[in-house]
Amino acid sequence: MQTWIRSGGIRSSRTFCTGVALMVVTLLSWSSPLTGTPNSTTATATPVNDNNIRQSQPRWIEIDLSEQRLRGWEGNKLVYSYRISGGKRSTPTPIGRFRINSKYRTNRMRGRGYNIPDVPYTMYFYRGYAIHGAYWHNRFGTPVSHGCVNLPVKQAGNLYRWASTGTLVVVHK
Repeated sequence: MQTWIRSGGIRSSRTFCTGVALMVVTLLSWSSPLTGTPNSTTATATPVNDNNIRQSQPRWIEIDLSEQRLRGWEGNKLVYSYRISGGKRSTPTPIGRFRINSKYRTNRMRGRGYNIPDVPYTMYFYRGYAIHGAYWHNRFGTPVSHGCVNLPVKQAGNLYRWASTGTLVVVHK
């Protein structure tokens, strides 16, 4: 009986050590996709050349943070132009070229200092950053978000129906 207990203990300790070793290797081999300082929210991006995008992308979204404006394009044709609320200075919207990777009609959004249920027309484009409707404020044109791109609900719905997963999102200042 004691031999069985000892061999089981040895097997358990080997499994535990293997698990710890795998976690250490994983942590040491991970590298951040961000460039710049560790707290940077600027994603790796190529320079924005609107002419190339307009010629190669049937539908794409431009987010101009200096103007606090989102534009929906079909090639060279402007389809939508909406005032937005991008991220505050302390929680900026990431800059770069992204693609919409998931869409949710409604979604709960949580983070440090906020927990908002039923966020309408959510389209994630980078990590936890999304374009979505905001029913809790009416300060569009002013950076007030935690990094997401806020739109009035009706306009967010129009954009949600127009854009598909994979649509290019270009965010710049």
